[in-house]
Amino acid sequence: MRPLPLTDPGIPDIRSRPRFLAWIAARQWRTLAFGTVFGITWMLAQALMPWAIGHGIDGIVADDTESTWRWAALVGVLGVTQALSGMMRHRAAVRNWLHAAFRVIQLVGRQSARGGPAVPATMPTGEIVATASSDSMHIGHAMEVTPRFAGSVVSYVVVSVIVLQTSVALGLMVLIGVPLLVVALGPLVRPLQQRQHVQREALGDLTALGADTVGGLRVLRGIGGEKVFNRRYAERSEAVRASGVRVASTQAMLDAVLVLLPGIFLVLLTWVGARLVLDGTVEPGALVALYGYAFFLVLPVRTAGEMAFALTRAGVAARRVLRVLSVERDVRDDADAGTDTGAGSDDDGRPRPAVNGATVSGSPVTGTDAVATAAGELADPATGLRAAPGELTMLVADDASFTAAIADRLGRLVPEGGALLDGVPVDRLPLSEVRGRVVVSEPEPTLFTGTLRSGLDPHGRHDDARLVDAMTTASAGDVLETLRAGLDSLVEERGRSLSGGQRQRVALARVLVSDPEVLVLVEPTSAVDAHTEAAVAERLRAARAGRTTVVVTASPLLLSTADTVVWFDRGRVAATGTHDELLATTPAYRRTVTREEEPA
Repeated sequence: MRPLPLTDPGIPDIRSRPRFLAWIAARQWRTLAFGTVFGITWMLAQALMPWAIGHGIDGIVADDTESTWRWAALVGVLGVTQALSGMMRHRAAVRNWLHAAFRVIQLVGRQSARGGPAVPATMPTGEIVATASSDSMHIGHAMEVTPRFAGSVVSYVVVSVIVLQTSVALGLMVLIGVPLLVVALGPLVRPLQQRQHVQREALGDLTALGADTVGGLRVLRGIGGEKVFNRRYAERSEAVRASGVRVASTQAMLDAVLVLLPGIFLVLLTWVGARLVLDGTVEPGALVALYGYAFFLVLPVRTAGEMAFALTRAGVAARRVLRVLSVERDVRDDADAGTDTGAGSDDDGRPRPAVNGATVSGSPVTGTDAVATAAGELADPATGLRAAPGELTMLVADDASFTAAIADRLGRLVPEGGALLDGVPVDRLPLSEVRGRVVVSEPEPTLFTGTLRSGLDPHGRHDDARLVDAMTTASAGDVLETLRAGLDSLVEERGRSLSGGQRQRVALARVLVSDPEVLVLVEPTSAVDAHTEAAVAERLRAARAGRTTVVVTASPLLLSTADTVVWFDRGRVAATGTHDELLATTPAYRRTVTREEEPA
């Protein structure tokens, strides 16, 4: 069995809940088979124990010492077999549980990362967290119970055969009574499933409320909203508690029935067996065995009930998981639809064409798709923008959202953007290639929990000198000075322990560490003071020398360091040049960057 976490959790079948659960089971069929073998062995050892004891007692009654010792030895062998197989079964059960749960967790985590903004836009963040932390365990429980259930079925059949050979009446009681017990659980399972669904909905809403509040805690404190939140959270908590009590009451009823019905069955089976012994139809040893069978049958019946309960919870959990996995990200890749059958080849196996050295996903780029550009040039045909390779280009418009939208198109952060890289539409390039070559840094990037080192270099590919150099370029040296452990200091979720300007500069250092072929920055200094902004501007130019860099900004301190400034008017490129040239020749540009009032 592969170690956890899995290198690749696989591509799940999300067409339905049964198909998804079957897919999970198929991925770990070896441990399921391993657990099933030992589950059956464990159950059979227990099932045959009363049979061996009964024959031993018959030997004592008949004063047959040899027979008694022979059956006593068999009892010992069955006991050892039960102990060893039980140990191996339990080991396999834990593996089945953990591997199924971790696979689901990884699938949800991967989908959340790949889906981007589409996932939280579809469902609350708290619900996604609850799906990964809770629903995954329910699916794991179903995989753990399955081998035990298989053992219960086999042992039930074996005991039925033995009892039928002892007495047809008792055998029919077993064959008919046990299925009736399982069927009797149905009326309780359905309301339990419904109440679990309601409880999960309430829990997801509560977790989402807590996550959203933590994210806006500073704002809440600033406007005195903590009391309002506390009241709302208390109300939601009470709703979750009430739904949990309803689930617990149904669960308690199910557990009670799991004890009551087998108990009634045991009493009836024993009473009938005792009457048969008194009639001389059954031997005394067989009567003792019947008592053992009666007690043993409680185990497979309870296991069957547990299996029904586990599948019910797994079905509810699978619905939640599929809701996450069914979210389609805004920017799709050919690989998402299963059309990418191999790197560098079409679906029919022929090599994909290359344009300016770039491998294109799908059919050849021809006609209006192919645009003559210089190698490494970044372009946006919709606006007429062309960012020369190896230069520092800055984009300015009177509407900041317009230039931010251009950045999204250049980095293929929106579907069907139409931007070009090396003359090839980025929509036609494999998404992995675009992400590897073009990095877009937004004005409010996210920092994750962990050390500063792991935040700057998640894959651990660079030495400390490189990380410190990037922090210096981003003018974030003060962050290193204020953190006692330096690069090993812990950064809280979303960088809450840092100021807005510090978070922005750490995020800038993060993209500088990766040193992408093309870097697109959106308002990278909007949260810093003028002195820091001037330092960042000069250091950024030096650090990115010879690399294509596009910056969306209206800051004169940044614009003055650009190789080329592009001014947009009415949705198109209206003027290009240096900052000083545009100040002198383009009044609209001058008003935007200097914030002058437009003359009446």
